[in-house]
Amino acid sequence: MPAKIYYDKDTNLGVLEGKKVGVIGYGSQGHAHAQNLKDSGVQVSVGLYPDSKSWSRVQEAGIAVGTVDDVARDSDVIMMLVPDQLTKQVYEEHVLPHMEPGKTLMFAHGFNIHFNQIAPLPGVDVSMIAPKGPGHLVRARLRCRPRWHTARASAPRARASSRRPSARRPRPTSSVSR
Repeated sequence: MPAKIYYDKDTNLGVLEGKKVGVIGYGSQGHAHAQNLKDSGVQVSVGLYPDSKSWSRVQEAGIAVGTVDDVARDSDVIMMLVPDQLTKQVYEEHVLPHMEPGKTLMFAHGFNIHFNQIAPLPGVDVSMIAPKGPGHLVRARLRCRPRWHTARASAPRARASSRRPSARRPRPTSSVSR
């Protein structure tokens, strides 16, 4: 079966209206996701550990920044973008205490869900947006949107839903990667 290709016209940022998106981490993928969300008009904040060298970079980008606990507590959608080897610990210590039914937990890589490193709570939507390239490429494609849009090209990405108890609600995974 051929892959379905989605374009900007296929997305609906309205599903994120009034929602807060928390990006946990500001490395290769985190900075691109956070900045693209901000540029798309989504209310986004970045969660970091207090002494992170990235704290000032997030502030310079004009994005709200806070501790992982604060961002996880205050967000409706939480995107885990720390390195795979740290994700389980960061999730269990700083995100899990703030998870509740109705929130969405997202990843950019399937490792931690597939290998059962993270067991999300019942009632939490779990999904993935996985750009097939480093964050700076994803970011560069958004900054050149008019040129790339007319060429109908963008950074390829995979999209998946592992669990979706809120099936009656619109799916935010189509929009978060825009």
